[in-house]
Amino acid sequence: MTPRALPAGLFARAWRAVSTARPARALKFTREGKFFVGITFGVGFAALNTANNLLYLLLGLLLALIIVSGVMSELSLRGLSVVRRLPRRAQVGKPHLVEVEVFNHKTRVPSYAIEVEDLRGGQPADKRCFFLKISPQSAQVAAYRRTPARRGKDIHVGFRIATRFPFGLFEKSREVSSAGELIIYPATDPVQLPATPGGLLEGGMALTGRAGGDDFLGVRLLREGEDVRDVHWPKSAASGQLVARERARETRPDVNMMLDSQPHQLTAEAWDMVFERRVREVASRAVAHLKRGDSVFVRSSHGPAVRASRSSGADPVLRFLALIAAPAASSPEGQ
Repeated sequence: MTPRALPAGLFARAWRAVSTARPARALKFTREGKFFVGITFGVGFAALNTANNLLYLLLGLLLALIIVSGVMSELSLRGLSVVRRLPRRAQVGKPHLVEVEVFNHKTRVPSYAIEVEDLRGGQPADKRCFFLKISPQSAQVAAYRRTPARRGKDIHVGFRIATRFPFGLFEKSREVSSAGELIIYPATDPVQLPATPGGLLEGGMALTGRAGGDDFLGVRLLREGEDVRDVHWPKSAASGQLVARERARETRPDVNMMLDSQPHQLTAEAWDMVFERRVREVASRAVAHLKRGDSVFVRSSHGPAVRASRSSGADPVLRFLALIAAPAASSPEGQ
């Protein structure tokens, strides 16, 4: 190995170690920083032309402030980890909270003026959380409110951590990866369903299940909060515990709903609006039926289907409708 190759190899390995150990930083000027740098250049130009010692002293002070700003902002950014907490469910048009927790792993140095921006895939980042001070070996939690405008998957890809500490002249930032996914349910509207005769739909009959029918299936232990009028007193006296009658329920056939996903002779933008309106209508009717106690079977005209009942709630249907994609629109005639 030649004498010149050794220093070059050592320099390359050192640079790789530094670049992998410390994530890349981004630096941009604030408005005040642009004025400050402009003044620094002006003082430097005047000092070189006049050879005035006072101007050289002032130039040194200005440059020292820039160096101090870089060192202190770097200390604030180091040793931070960020965790995102998403809600269990979210819906179009309804605000939800996203919690952001920042932990300072440094043992002695606090972090000041930390701004965390939640990054979402394919969308501009518009929500930020500000932390004035994060003490060593401690965490701070903040939350931001967001109102989704579109159904589907909301993909979170990471965070942008930035600070303008200490003088507000520059904003230094770095990005960290942190994957997250939130399913945005379609919006629903209140729907007035027609009354069912006698509490049953056509074809209804008494089947096994726990509800308030007139037929008895058996007995079970009485749960807290249940009506004591269902207590079976002879069985309770014999067993020494309160035993309740288990009633049969009046079941109804599934309410079948069809989501028409056949594209029409529309432009892509018009077809997207039509399809989203159909998804919203089906979701609204499905939720109304489930609240009434019906079981719902929803399927699209191109194949996929889902079933939900009162016991499962509306989540299966809303998740199905949130993830279903609109087929490609047919080209309008004449285009």
